[in-house]
Amino acid sequence: MITQPGRKPRAIIHVDMDAFYASVEVLDNPELRGKPVVVGGTSERSVVSAASYEARKYGIHSAMATVKARRLCPRAIFLPVRMNRYREISQMVMDVFHRFTPLVEPISLDEAFLDVTGSTGLFGEGEFMAREIRKMIARETGLTASAGVATSKLVAKIASDLRKPDGMTVVEAGREREFLAGLPINKLWGAGGKTIKALALLNVEFIGDLARLAPEILTAKFGSHGRHLHLAANGIDDRPVVPSREAKSIGHEETFSEDLTDLVVIRRELLELATRVGERLRRHERRGQTITIKIKFHDFSARTRSRTLAEPTSDTMEIFRQGWELLGKTEAGRKSVRLVGISVSNLSAPGSSHQQDLFGKTRQRERSRFLNEAVDRINQKFGGGTINPATLISGRDDR
Repeated sequence: MITQPGRKPRAIIHVDMDAFYASVEVLDNPELRGKPVVVGGTSERSVVSAASYEARKYGIHSAMATVKARRLCPRAIFLPVRMNRYREISQMVMDVFHRFTPLVEPISLDEAFLDVTGSTGLFGEGEFMAREIRKMIARETGLTASAGVATSKLVAKIASDLRKPDGMTVVEAGREREFLAGLPINKLWGAGGKTIKALALLNVEFIGDLARLAPEILTAKFGSHGRHLHLAANGIDDRPVVPSREAKSIGHEETFSEDLTDLVVIRRELLELATRVGERLRRHERRGQTITIKIKFHDFSARTRSRTLAEPTSDTMEIFRQGWELLGKTEAGRKSVRLVGISVSNLSAPGSSHQQDLFGKTRQRERSRFLNEAVDRINQKFGGGTINPATLISGRDDR
């Protein structure tokens, strides 16, 4: 990290909860302590969302197929995802972060970057704040977190992963390159599998090997990504911590316990997903102009189809209609379907108004808006699914 003369180095903290989903399950059920716990669904069609450290000893990791995880550890305890509970704990953790700085950039429910440069005069150095944050998280949630403290986001993130679980690593200003040099190349943020294989042909095994290569060599080999690799290997990362991250899309998808071939059933599933997407859009006062569907078939091949509308929408039935037409452009019905997803992107700013049309559609659009809002209010008051399209109610038992 390069700092300007006379300018105080940044103090960036990366906090990462330890095996978050699995740890929450153990917190709520202490009988699971010390046992291999896998979160992500109980069916053979699901994938692993999180694994306790006991489960990781068997080679189980996130995104692994559940059926493979069962083979690796038949005695593991498989649990479904409880997203509402994880969000509840996550909010408690984020509240702790905001006691030290307003510059908090969440990466997911269980990790975030904090820029505490402006807080050092009030709370002390970054290392002290990281220790206090971890103590508060443990005291208020019963969970552990690991942290990295450095002058950049890149180095702080790498540092937080080195002493997991419940550990902390501090990299002093000016020692970033020294810290990175002895780490294997797979620890470098931005170096994926293909890049690592290509770097091996250049005799790059450690980050220090990469740092010593001339940037011209890396640019010739990897293009613009080569420059990123050169800067990263030398610990140079001036990206700011961005407090708010705008959602680029809002969507839902569902993996089925059994492959679907009946278009009537697939249509009902798509409608349910569109209903959930529409509700989320309206709750966040957003509308989107691009509708995308995602289909995964029994052979794990996947298709996506998108369509951009003339005007943005948050209307459930409009989202469904467009999604259903897009689904007709896939092999659904001819090939067995294991996953369906629908999302809305190209989002408008929260609360923005739409352009009035000249062809009499405004009144129809307003009726749809009032109907959607009425349904949302009832479902929020009495629970999701209190009111749904009739298609979702009829036939629900045969899903």
